Amino acid sequence: MEVNITKETLNVNKVVCEKKEIINIQGDMIVPDSKPDILNTINTHGNVCIYKKEVVDGKLKIDGNILAYIMYLADCNTDEETANNMEKTNRIDNIRGLNTNLDFSETFSIPELESGMNVDVNPSIKLMECKVINGRKIGIKVTLDIGMKIYSKETVEIITDLNDKNIQMLNKNMKVNSLLGEGTTKASVKENVSIPSTDNLAEILNAQISLVDKDIKISYNKILAKSEVEIKMVYLTEEGRICATQNRVPLVGFIDMPNIKEENICETTYTIKNIIIKPNSVEEHSIYIEMEVEISCMAYEEKEIKTIQDMYCPGEKMNFDKTIVNTITNKQCKKNLCNIREKMNVPELESGEIVDVEINTVINKENKLKGKIIFEGEIELNFIFTDRSTIGINTKKITIPFEQAVDDIDTSENCRAETSIEVNSQEISNQVGVVSANIDLSFDTNTYRNSAIPVISNITMEEEEDLEDYSVIIYVVKSGDTLWKIAKKFGSTVDDIARVNGMERPDKINIGEKIYIPKYLFPLSRVISSGVNLLFTLPALFII
Repeated sequence: MEVNITKETLNVNKVVCEKKEIINIQGDMIVPDSKPDILNTINTHGNVCIYKKEVVDGKLKIDGNILAYIMYLADCNTDEETANNMEKTNRIDNIRGLNTNLDFSETFSIPELESGMNVDVNPSIKLMECKVINGRKIGIKVTLDIGMKIYSKETVEIITDLNDKNIQMLNKNMKVNSLLGEGTTKASVKENVSIPSTDNLAEILNAQISLVDKDIKISYNKILAKSEVEIKMVYLTEEGRICATQNRVPLVGFIDMPNIKEENICETTYTIKNIIIKPNSVEEHSIYIEMEVEISCMAYEEKEIKTIQDMYCPGEKMNFDKTIVNTITNKQCKKNLCNIREKMNVPELESGEIVDVEINTVINKENKLKGKIIFEGEIELNFIFTDRSTIGINTKKITIPFEQAVDDIDTSENCRAETSIEVNSQEISNQVGVVSANIDLSFDTNTYRNSAIPVISNITMEEEEDLEDYSVIIYVVKSGDTLWKIAKKFGSTVDDIARVNGMERPDKINIGEKIYIPKYLFPLSRVISSGVNLLFTLPALFII
């Protein structure tokens, strides 16, 4: 017997696995002949780029580099008289800078990975150390934290209805995030960052590049992904002064996405592929910045679909296959702003000036409550400041604890939550050793569930054999029973049983309760084979 069916197509994009790996990158740097010997390192910083990613069965290979900056104390044989003169003229002659590219290539074994799957790679520098080997050589060690998320996509046809009024179906409505589309684009920045005309640039001591204020706009079948590239640099002038500059440059990319709407959810990732920072050889008092960023986006539409959990046809034998497909549901994206306002006593800064502040954030603890996640973490401030020592410059680390709550969010047991933090704005001032820190942190929290959807296929029908004719059955409810299970076992329907018994809540039945089951054709052999005890029978009454 042929069954007419109604289908709906679902584009499943499930998270196969998430993992983190830590890799160590080591290298040596030789001091150029044009620079003095090294006595000690003062500060180090690095920017990570991933320029290549290869996906094969069971393995992921990434290639990248770290643009490292090292500020060091030079062996300039500065005597006390010279140091006093330097202090009077605000001149520092014993600080120099080095920069180098550390290339790396790493292959990760991931058994779940198959060719064609999408992999998001999120690298961050966990630790960067420099060791002076001798006056002309430095050993560099970088510990990278590599976050990876692997997606698998497939198109699934789900039977949502059977056009036969005799077939009984146990349905469940589900809201599913179906993959609407995905796309990638490359955006670049080529900018000359100006410095004051009074500053004659000698060398760059430190450079920090970060993407802030990320946002998307949807219109006319396109996704506009925009961000700002924040560039912070510390540099040395030919007059021996240490100065700092901070600029923001817009970064914009367009991704074609047919049929996308404003209410669709977009998951966007930014991967820095290349950075070039160098003094501008053509234009004085400026620094040339070149940067390439790959922007990837997966767009989801929320579909409400009717899934068939189980089914049968009274009086006929129904055969079908049921498989389980895992997909993403209940996807949410939340943005929250955390305002940090803190005053700290820093005696080391009483007689000095802040040159630069590096800001790092870390989440130490997540507390999930009903509909809420509370984050506890720390902001680490690394101050670079001038002082009255013979060195003329120093560093100091301070931590500020913070707590931030994200409300109205799914915190159920099988829900996954991912949170990233970026520094939206910062204002650090120093008044005779009292440091005021005004920092705004942006929390991006994405949540989703991995849900199982039953998929029905290969439906066949055939007539039931050994049917017994009874008008009513009295059944005593046992542990684990539901009205659906009872109706299916005896070839009745949930609606008929509820109607005959006057049930206001068919979903609630009690153990030991006697239920009248109307049925004219009763599959006796099936009930006997299932181990049900027949208490006694009457011509028109059957008690079980």
